[in-house]
Amino acid sequence: MITKLLTLLFSSVVLVGNAQTIDSLETLQNQDKISYKKFIAPALLITAGTVLLKTNLNSDLQTNAQKIVGNNFHTPVDNYIQFAPIAQIYSGEYLGFKPKNDLLHQTINIIIANAIMGTTVYALKNGVGKERPDHSDKLSFPSGHTATGFTNATLLFYEYKDSDFWYASSGYLFATATGALRIANNKHYTSDVFAGAGIGLATGIIVSYWNPFKSMALRKNKKKSAFFYPKIGNQIGFGALVRLN
Repeated sequence: MITKLLTLLFSSVVLVGNAQTIDSLETLQNQDKISYKKFIAPALLITAGTVLLKTNLNSDLQTNAQKIVGNNFHTPVDNYIQFAPIAQIYSGEYLGFKPKNDLLHQTINIIIANAIMGTTVYALKNGVGKERPDHSDKLSFPSGHTATGFTNATLLFYEYKDSDFWYASSGYLFATATGALRIANNKHYTSDVFAGAGIGLATGIIVSYWNPFKSMALRKNKKKSAFFYPKIGNQIGFGALVRLN
């Protein structure tokens, strides 16, 4: 049963894509419009987690998981592999893959995406008040570890999908393993993991398309002038043209 659930989870998260170019001084940023279809997988996962939340099936799945791994099973690995996709984002270029963004904008996307995800998860944990399966507290729903893994795995996917699809998708292996270990460690129910995965996917997609401050650059033209144009999204921004001669 656990194997089938994890297979379903991983299969649901590889259905996403993006493209972006900058053409000229007049058209500073040309982004594809985000499609609602990209949110089908996150919506399904969040819905599945919400529906499962207060069902006997959710408890039965947890009981079966504990029977498989043993009641004394515990590993801290999930505390670390949730961040593996971040390391992949930064190391991809050194491994020969071409990233979509430079180091600065990769960092901006990571910080903003994790801030949005963290705020959402924190609000839901405190609002729902679901007790963890190990009864340690009432912050079970949704899984923050899983949300972190899937947020950064999605950023990784959009960063490298045009360079190497398999490397871009590999972060989802770490994210899925994180969710599985949260269940095995008896820290989260299946509902928590599904919802966390959905939140992470949605956050990663939004930030990858939004690409905050993407237009921040210092570019020189043939007349030896520099145009500085920090910009948020497609609508808000400002600029300054500086003559160098």
